[in-house]
Amino acid sequence: MRNVIIIGSGCAGNTAAIYTARANLKPLVIGGHEAGGQLSLTTLVENFPGFPEGINGPDLVENMKKQAEYFGAEYLHGSVTDTDFSARPFRLNVEGEWMETRTVIIASGASARWLGLESEQRLIGHGVSSCATCDGFFYRGKKIMVVGGGDSAMEEANFLTRFGSEVTLVHRRDEFRASKIMLDRARRNPKIQFVTNAAVEHIFDVSQNVVTGVRLRNLKTGEVWERDVDGFFVAIGHIPNTKIFKGQIETDPDGYILSKGGARTNIPGVFYAGDVQDRVYKQAITASGAGCMAAIEAERYLEAEGH
Repeated sequence: MRNVIIIGSGCAGNTAAIYTARANLKPLVIGGHEAGGQLSLTTLVENFPGFPEGINGPDLVENMKKQAEYFGAEYLHGSVTDTDFSARPFRLNVEGEWMETRTVIIASGASARWLGLESEQRLIGHGVSSCATCDGFFYRGKKIMVVGGGDSAMEEANFLTRFGSEVTLVHRRDEFRASKIMLDRARRNPKIQFVTNAAVEHIFDVSQNVVTGVRLRNLKTGEVWERDVDGFFVAIGHIPNTKIFKGQIETDPDGYILSKGGARTNIPGVFYAGDVQDRVYKQAITASGAGCMAAIEAERYLEAEGH
């Protein structure tokens, strides 16, 4: 029987592990499919406090993990495939083995939606990104492309004009899902060019391990052309990793966990942290802060029960 099982090993899960381990709760962290979360896909992180020259994303998560292990946290490689929160102790199925725990911290994050191109997957962290706030700074004076048609795409494109010499927004249709105010703001920005009815077919150049350009196709005429680009941002949304909690943990229609105040879910003893609930900020530092909150809530919950 565990006191705390933490699902996810990104910034939120690792910070929750540090706090619960220091409280002598001997947490077990289930790493998940994307061990280290979205930071494991980034290269340089320059906006996490305490690292004046920046730090590599995978190094930052690894440091957090070591810190948690130093205080007694245990890590298990694998994914939670099923959960039963109908009664306590809670039960989690990790790769076919059921485990019991008094409390759970869900820090399973949200995965960026990608276009699904092989070249895109190979260049993530090398010019391909899903986070303008994280990586825009690296493209000062460069040519940037954003793919998407919703509010987040407009927001990313506007933000990126602070850095890039030009920003090209590519969308599959000539109508946008974005709200009128966000679309108008992007259209008024002289640095943003719109390319509609177009899809990205390929990103160059995998052989150089850096983004140099893209191949586009007009979806109405079939015309194919290439365009020079230095930074490529995909802004077609995120998918919260909450499928295994469906029907138990209350979520909004998109799958993000609904907060019941603090770090609490609708089930007492089950807490959340990070991008699994946060559809606004999605930063390493906010995820870490949320991990701290969830850990303190879990600790107080157990204390009230006399554990």
